[in-house]
Amino acid sequence: MGDPHRVGVVGLGVISRAYLDTLAGHPAVRITAVADLDAARSAAVAAEFPGVAALPVEELLSSPDVDTVLNLTVPAAHAEIALGAIGHGKNVYGEKPLAADFAAARAVVEAAAKAGVGVGCAPDTVLGTGIQTARAAVAAGRIGRPQFATAVMVTPGHERWHPHPDFYYTAGGGPLLDMGPYYLTSLVHLLGPVRAVIGAAGRLRDERVIGSGPRAGERFPVEVDTHVSGVLEHVSGALTTLTTSFDGVATNAAPIEVHGDAGTLAVPDPNHFDGEVRLFELGGTQWRALPPSAGYADAARGVGLLDFVAADGQRTPRADGDLALHVLETMSALLRSSARGRRIELTTSAQPPLPVPLTPAEKWRGTTGAPSAAH
Repeated sequence: MGDPHRVGVVGLGVISRAYLDTLAGHPAVRITAVADLDAARSAAVAAEFPGVAALPVEELLSSPDVDTVLNLTVPAAHAEIALGAIGHGKNVYGEKPLAADFAAARAVVEAAAKAGVGVGCAPDTVLGTGIQTARAAVAAGRIGRPQFATAVMVTPGHERWHPHPDFYYTAGGGPLLDMGPYYLTSLVHLLGPVRAVIGAAGRLRDERVIGSGPRAGERFPVEVDTHVSGVLEHVSGALTTLTTSFDGVATNAAPIEVHGDAGTLAVPDPNHFDGEVRLFELGGTQWRALPPSAGYADAARGVGLLDFVAADGQRTPRADGDLALHVLETMSALLRSSARGRRIELTTSAQPPLPVPLTPAEKWRGTTGAPSAAH
C-alpha cells in the first residue's frame, strides 16, 4: 500500500470526534496535524494522538507533512479553508455543504481542477448499507421504473441539543443547507441528477433559544428560512417532492420513499449509514424488509475520506466535489425559486458515483488486508 496518506484536520468542533475515531490508527491514512481557532483545543486534541502536531491554520495548510486537508470548519469558512489548501497544492475533503453558497463552491471546484488536486465532500452516510441497499434494489428493478419520490426531514431545530447552534441559522445553514445534502445526495444515487426545481420557503420565528450547555436560555437571531419545500425534476423524468423543516415537532413520514410502477421502496434516514430498507410490491399485502446487499457495513463518519484516498486517481471518489457542487446548486436553486416564484433550471449535473459493493467493516477499516474502498 505504500506510506499512509497524510491528513491535516482543520476545525475541531463537535463533528471532529466522529472523524478522528474512524481515521486514527487506520493503515491507509495518518493524521499528522490539527488546527483550530482555539489553540488550547488544538493542543488538547494533538496530545491524544502520538505524532500529531497542533498548528496554526495557515501553517497546517502549507505544511509539507499534509497531503489532504480535512475541512471540518463551520459552513461560512468552508470555501476559505478549501481555497487555502488548494493554493498550497493540497487535496481537500470537507464537511457539507461544499461552501456557504454556490458561487464559492464553484470557485473551489474550478481552483482544484486548475491546480490538479482533488476535492471531496460529505455526506458519506450515503455509502453505508442503508442507501446503497436501496440503490441496489432500484437498479435491480425491484420497484419497476421509478416514477416519483418523497423526501421529508422535520425537526424542532438543533438549538435543543447543540451548545453553539448559531451557525445553523446563518448563511450556509437552515434545514435545507444543513440536512438537505443527506437527502439530495441520496436522491442522486437513487434517481440520478436534477434538471430543474421549484421551491417555496419561509420562517416563523426571528429568534431561537439555546436549550443546553453553558449558553442555555440565551436567545439568538434567525437569519435564514427554517422551512423549505420544493419539487425536483430529475433528468430521468422522475419527480421528487422535498420538505426540510426546523419548524415541526415530529413526523411519521418515511425519510425517503421511491415509488415505481411495480412497487414502493421505503428508504431509511440518510443521516445514518444503515437502517432498514422496506419494499412493498404491486399486488403484495405487506412491507418486506430487504437484507443489506450493498454498502460499507457498520460505517462511520470518515469512510468517504477513506474512499477518496483509496481512489488515488484511478476512479472518481464516491463523495466527490462535482456531486457536492450539483447538490449545492440544487439547494441554492430551491431557495432562489422560492424568492423569485418561478421554476429554475440547473447549470450543473453529476452522475451517480460507482455503487459500493457489500463490504464488511473489518475490510474497509483495514483490519483484514487492504481497505476495500479501492473497489
